[in-house]
Amino acid sequence: MMTVRFATPDEREDWDARIIANPDGGNIFQGYQFAEQKKLGGWVPRFVVADAIAVTVLEKQFLFHKLWYLPKGPGVSSIRELDELLPALKEFAASQNVFVLKIEPELIKKDETLADLMKLGLKKVRPIQPNFSTVTLDISSDLDAVLASLNQKGRHAIRRAERDGVTVQRVQATEENCRAMYALLAETAAGSFSIRSYNYYKTFWQRYERAGQGQLFFAYVDGKPAAGAYALVLGKKSTYKDGASVRERSTYGASHLLQWEVIRWAKENGSMVHDFCGAPPSDQINNPDHPHYGIGRFKTSFNKQVTDYVGAYDYAVNPTLYTIWTRFGERAALRLYAYRHHESYY
Repeated sequence: MMTVRFATPDEREDWDARIIANPDGGNIFQGYQFAEQKKLGGWVPRFVVADAIAVTVLEKQFLFHKLWYLPKGPGVSSIRELDELLPALKEFAASQNVFVLKIEPELIKKDETLADLMKLGLKKVRPIQPNFSTVTLDISSDLDAVLASLNQKGRHAIRRAERDGVTVQRVQATEENCRAMYALLAETAAGSFSIRSYNYYKTFWQRYERAGQGQLFFAYVDGKPAAGAYALVLGKKSTYKDGASVRERSTYGASHLLQWEVIRWAKENGSMVHDFCGAPPSDQINNPDHPHYGIGRFKTSFNKQVTDYVGAYDYAVNPTLYTIWTRFGERAALRLYAYRHHESYY
């Protein structure tokens, strides 16, 4: 069985390098900065080592016990690796008074994989991170080849925006720019999805900028921001974390040209795969009634292929307390946290 323990101070010093060395190549939501950011939501970061696998854990209390959430983790690349890890991780979690492990491994969704997860004693639950279904783009080739690989609609939109005078800039996450980005985000979200507080986003954007892992972008039409984006990079993967635009779009393709600059930046910073971070599932991508149909249309203009991951699962460590949690504890915790803080529990 694997040896599982908390990371030493020296190991935490280069935690992101250890996350990148995981079998899945690393995930930004398993990175050190994300764990630090989640302190704002009452989570306590725990950095765990299971043989050669680094595992970022977020911890919260429930009835004098602990919930451990592994955002987009653990960083395994197969059911076999997960099967080797889970028993040892469960035993270690039990020694820390943990009652449940909530995991989100980035394993491709297939019928046989879903069946294997059930055999491991895992229970399917609602996904937390937005890219349980997503669109990715291979950007390992040179930029001309990447542009040629895009769907005709995407290439046309980029070139049209350039001809119509749209400009894109990489900007610092200053107070003024964060305010402008949040205003765009709030306008985009109105009536469609909920967003967190301004302070959460500002600290997020500034934190990743300081760490050299994040960049804010604006697309300008007639000198005014018409669209904004915030992108992240860790190892060979980049992520389109936040995107927003004005509702009244005067110039076609501004968001496409903006995303093209994001891809340029990602390549410059070592990315080989760009994650557009969320789309309707592959069996719903063409459903106009899906609440994120428009988002899906935009992202599939870069790549028609939708990638579905297995999503989130619970692994009960203390079955009795986990039963209490599933019957009413989680629902009560979510409602109470939303009432007190006006934000999501997770």
